[in-house]
Amino acid sequence: MKRLIATVTLLLPLGSIATHAQKIDCENASSTVEMNFCAEKDFKAADKDLNVAYANAVEFIKERKLDKPYDSASFEEALRVSQRAWLAFRDADCKDLIAQEWSGGTGTAAASLECMTAKTQERTKELKDRYEEH
Repeated sequence: MKRLIATVTLLLPLGSIATHAQKIDCENASSTVEMNFCAEKDFKAADKDLNVAYANAVEFIKERKLDKPYDSASFEEALRVSQRAWLAFRDADCKDLIAQEWSGGTGTAAASLECMTAKTQERTKELKDRYEEH
């Protein structure tokens, strides 16, 4: 993310970044800077939703009265290990692999962020489906 912000800083004069951001219409983003800004905005929203779904899953697990070796502490640790592995997969797929596919071109940042957003939204849905009462 720091690289993206640095890119925006290089392209826009100081003081105009916030002003420019207020004028970006993400439905009609046309420049690389606008597309990257919008893709990052979407990812941040998806990541926030994922964090809420994960916290809700942990709470769901804590409320369960289970016996060892499937007690809530073991269950929560298994979820934590799974989530860390999922994050590593998402990042490897969306950051490393996408960069190779785009050969580091100008669309790389937006493509990477769009991939991360889609996978994050899928994981959020999965956690909600598995650990929220319906």
